[in-house]
Amino acid sequence: MTGPSADDIRAAADELSGQIIATPTLPAPALSRLLGCEVHLKHEQLQYTSSFKARGAYLAMVALNEDQRKKGVITMSAGNHAQAVAFHAQNLGIHATIVMPQQTPFAKVERTRAYGAEIVLEGRNLNECEQTVATLQEQHGYTLIHPYNDFHVIRGQGTVGLEILQAVPELDCLIVPIGGGGLIGGISVVAKHLRPDIEIIGVEAELYASMSQTLAGQRPSVGGETIAEGIAVKVPGELTIPLAKAHVDDILLVTEQQLEWAVGSLAEQQRIIAEGAGAAGIAALYANQSRFAGKKVGIVICGGNIDMRLLGTILNRNMMSDGRLVRLRIDISDEPGMLASISTAIGGCGGNIVEIYHQRMFYDVPAKLAKIDAVVDTRGTAHVQEIIAALTERNFSVAVIDEQSS
Repeated sequence: MTGPSADDIRAAADELSGQIIATPTLPAPALSRLLGCEVHLKHEQLQYTSSFKARGAYLAMVALNEDQRKKGVITMSAGNHAQAVAFHAQNLGIHATIVMPQQTPFAKVERTRAYGAEIVLEGRNLNECEQTVATLQEQHGYTLIHPYNDFHVIRGQGTVGLEILQAVPELDCLIVPIGGGGLIGGISVVAKHLRPDIEIIGVEAELYASMSQTLAGQRPSVGGETIAEGIAVKVPGELTIPLAKAHVDDILLVTEQQLEWAVGSLAEQQRIIAEGAGAAGIAALYANQSRFAGKKVGIVICGGNIDMRLLGTILNRNMMSDGRLVRLRIDISDEPGMLASISTAIGGCGGNIVEIYHQRMFYDVPAKLAKIDAVVDTRGTAHVQEIIAALTERNFSVAVIDEQSS
């Protein structure tokens, strides 16, 4: 089977009417000022189950015949596709079995189970899950709803692009995250049909550049820990590869640090909660600002299913990287009043002490001396220097501890 046409995607939009949320495409003024271009965000994190996956999953399931519906469906997923299949299966009265890696975060497992799906935890990654899926299909006759290598899934995801260009038809380019290629495959078909001159740019996590490697004629060699697990795919789809080859103008790779910056900046600058994969387009824009300078850029925020503890960690790390959260190591003599003097100096400059540690038991600290580690909330790098100067005036020796390398 070949991929969908623009007419297939238009038909998909009609079929999806009333079944999914027509999410807004909105300007992002704060990010536009920061990144030097006109940014418009497609808010698929506001979709049912908080990702675009609800589109394709619905179309794939309503295309089932009666016998297939009775036997049920199965898929393998660690998150967004799992929830989309479970959500629509519950609404359509179809039994759904979801095979998830054993280390899938509890929150994702429970959200998927809450939609009534049967959860099978097996293997360490999605590739290992595939064998379990094949076994269960053989035993029960389940129909596989593939996350991206499926005609109906691709045409459903393509409706994202249709909605973007209906909202902002004059875009210069569209930046779309790539995992297995279903989203960019569908979007690129309809976008190039409506606007042959529009530039379609894919984004992959540097550790999982499987589509760009495949298009370059290389065997994918990927792996590692990424916060963009939603696009951490080892092998792209047989249906999506030709679509990317035909319609995608370029693919950019982003690092983990750039992804973290993007997640944090969406939260801080636009008050948008996005997962790592959902922020990949912003990461690409951040890493290639001169390329997009002055252009009108559409970006798909493809999902918002991020663990809140991870989000908190990312926000703190971002604050550390730009000096708004800093750890100062201060040498003191072990005598009364030292902590009070430090607090007075920091507070007098408007710094906020978040945490403080009194170190005196290490072998490298003389018996009559001690070290203070103070974690301080500041306004930025210049403010840190002001605080250090105030401490130095009180005869304290101060060093900034580099949290990024320590």
